[in-house]
Amino acid sequence: MTALPDGFAGRVVRWQRTHGRNSLPWQNTRDPYRVWLSEIMLQQTQVSTVLDYYSRFLVRFPDVRRLAAAQPDEVMALWSGLGYYSRARNMHRCAQDVVALHGGEFPRTAGLLQTLPGIGRSTAAAIASFCFGERVAILDGNVKRVLTRVLGFGADLAQAGNERELWAYAEALLPRRALEESMPRYTQGLMDLGATVCLARNPACLVCPASGLCVAHREGNPEDYPVKTRKLKRTSQALWLLRARNAQGSTWLEKRPATGIWAGLYCLPVYESRDALQAALPAKAQARLQDGEPFLHVLTHKDLHLHPVAIEMPSGSPRTEAGAWFAGSELPRIGLPAPIRRLLQD
Repeated sequence: MTALPDGFAGRVVRWQRTHGRNSLPWQNTRDPYRVWLSEIMLQQTQVSTVLDYYSRFLVRFPDVRRLAAAQPDEVMALWSGLGYYSRARNMHRCAQDVVALHGGEFPRTAGLLQTLPGIGRSTAAAIASFCFGERVAILDGNVKRVLTRVLGFGADLAQAGNERELWAYAEALLPRRALEESMPRYTQGLMDLGATVCLARNPACLVCPASGLCVAHREGNPEDYPVKTRKLKRTSQALWLLRARNAQGSTWLEKRPATGIWAGLYCLPVYESRDALQAALPAKAQARLQDGEPFLHVLTHKDLHLHPVAIEMPSGSPRTEAGAWFAGSELPRIGLPAPIRRLLQD
């Protein structure tokens, strides 16, 4: 291990106290339920998007016991639009495990927190640091960028051994004194630096508290870090959506499988082609199909080209595996993918 930058943790703690983010609704609390909820929501999602969802969840589920007792559809309905729906399913299971296995109290160490569904190493460390002052390191995407630049760590993080080495550096850099106050400040400070100063493009090095210690700043190449060569290939897929309505104005929806796109959510029936969609209908209904305007829905690594096809069905129902008619008043109470919810609101 190369020499560590002297005084790095202290600089981050002092900077966070005066210049970091200190007024977000999940800050200034040691309640692990609220911290955990925010950490799960913030995974791959911007703060501005999470704010409204976070407040709505707390109104409906003010503590872990209320969340554990909820019906899955109710949880998914509140989550609808946040994406990465496996987070919501794991979150619900985690709440149930906290109640069933830990008496409704979150474990107080990162090691035990990692045994719960949906809580990985970095998320567990964030909860343990913020709530219990445990001396444990986080290493999310923003923090990787901050630390690789400060250290001049140019090893390829696509290789597991190099990422383990960066974890070791992250642990060695942690504060050593007054952990009850310094660990929450340091952990939040790293997050704040990555989100507001040490940006992926055009980092604001002039206002960074660590610029005097930063190898990348000294060498003038911060945008060369972090190094990660493996990239997920972006794909595209075309899907046809059957928007069937009955004489009462209800819409036919079916629950998606437990795996794959929009897993576990209610959705319009989805087909790989228009011919397959047409074959799902009685022969006498096929002539009444009306093609809507196709639209694009962008996922992290896939572009979905969605083709809505509408039909009025005075009687009968589509020939699908499982489904039911839902009135418009019922839609806010069930989990729907964001593009489907928007389509049904038109």
